[in-house]
Amino acid sequence: MSKPPSAAAMAMNAQTLKQHLNHPHTLLIDVREAVEFSGEHIPGAVSMPLSSFTPQALPLPGDRQIVFYCRTGNRSAQALTQCHQAGYSQFKHLHGGLEAWKAEGFPTVRNPEAPMSLIRQVQIVAGSLILAGVILGSWLSPTFYVLSGLVGAGLLFAGLTDTCALGMLLAKLPYNQPRPSRPISRSISL
Repeated sequence: MSKPPSAAAMAMNAQTLKQHLNHPHTLLIDVREAVEFSGEHIPGAVSMPLSSFTPQALPLPGDRQIVFYCRTGNRSAQALTQCHQAGYSQFKHLHGGLEAWKAEGFPTVRNPEAPMSLIRQVQIVAGSLILAGVILGSWLSPTFYVLSGLVGAGLLFAGLTDTCALGMLLAKLPYNQPRPSRPISRSISL
């Protein structure tokens, strides 16, 4: 199998994506978790979380332009890699993700009833565990400092890789699941 093209070579900037979205044959796929999608997404996007992503579930591109995006571009680059490994090389991704889209001032669909963002949930849980480790380490046993160190190492890894195990775990909690009566994605067949 040939070496996969770099994510940069398969990237599209926000302005180019905006122009492509005016074309009816562009399919925009959000690979963030469902709770992230339900909170805010680019208009017209469909949700296909990377945690359950399989390239074989994608419609064949044909004359369609398929573009992936996530919050920063790392997860969409991972989706591209999976697609290339499955033999699909014609997809693109939004360089800089939703953050780049919003930085250009382009619109998003926001749901004020959506659960708290995953990043805030991670910050609250991680901060609580670090604080608990420090307090318990000071009052009971220095061994509890290990808890703070492990959480700090996890946050460092998440920051470097843009993949957060705690965030993926929190995304599976019932209050972070989409409500069946209010679908968050549309069909991906054209």
